[in-house]
This record gives sequence, structure tokens and C-alpha cells, in this order.
Amino acid sequence: MIISIGNDHIVTETKIQLSNFLKDQGHTVIDEGTYDTTRTHYPIYGKRVAEDVADGRADLGVVLCGTGIGISTAANKNEGIRAALVSNLVAARYAKEELNANIIGFGGATVGEHLCEDIISVFLDSEYKETAENKKLIDKIDNIATPNPDQKDNPHFFDEENEKWAEGVYHD
Repeated sequence: MIISIGNDHIVTETKIQLSNFLKDQGHTVIDEGTYDTTRTHYPIYGKRVAEDVADGRADLGVVLCGTGIGISTAANKNEGIRAALVSNLVAARYAKEELNANIIGFGGATVGEHLCEDIISVFLDSEYKETAENKKLIDKIDNIATPNPDQKDNPHFFDEENEKWAEGVYHD
């Protein structure tokens, strides 16, 4: 399976450990960054992972930031994506079996590293169990998103924000 993974600067070490875990399990990993601990914008990496999944370059995605909230939300803002923020195995299984989530997210600073591995394993091993009820719910979820042609596959989408970042407009 091909798994795209992305993170912010807070959890780079955790992402590396999870990438190695996935590779040890026989998966191919697309590492969308970030690759160090320099302060960065997590939406960039949520978008990259989401586009890998939506465009078929990856089968599934994994996103993590300090709490998982920001990067999961950013991933969900992409057409064709159902990213689920989870913190336990039951939620990971539910996300896949009932909502057919294609990206799993969690807080790399709030969920222990071995639990992160277990969450990913449960998510990858679970299968979507389509029912008439959950299909209707998924259709409703999928119809909420409005396509944004300026965003899709645009590597310069965050250029203005990155310029502001470099100028010191944003602070820790």
C-alpha cells in the first residue's frame, strides 16, 4: 500500500518513526514533510497529503501535528477527502469502517508513539463496511465540500502566507 504522510515541525521525530514503522510493515511511504523542526505552517502538509490521496498517488494518508487538530482540518478542506482525527483504536476503526475515511490524523504530541503505531495499524487493517445508512452520511459529507480550482494542485497556494511568515508577521 502507498501511504502519504505529513506533519508540522513539532512532531518531525514522531513522523520519522512512523514512516519507518510503515516501511517496516512493507508499505511505500510518500513523505510530504516537513523534514526538520523549523517552525512552519501545517496546512501546507495537510494539503499535500490530501492531494496525494485525492489524486491517487497514495492509497491512504496519515497527518499529524502537535494536537492533530489543525493538520486534520486542513486535510479535510480538500475535495474527495475524509480525514478523521482520532486518539484511540476504536475511533480509528470506526473512521474506516463506517465513514470510509481516507486520511487518519492524530496529535503526535498528545498520543504516545506506540499508540500512534497501533492507530495506524488498525486504520490500515480495517475495511469500509458500506451500508445504506453510512453511504447516505458519506454522500452528505462529500457534498459539503465546494471545489476550489485555485487550490487544487497549486504549489503556490501558500506563497503569500509563506512570505508573511518570512517577514515575521506570524509569531510563535
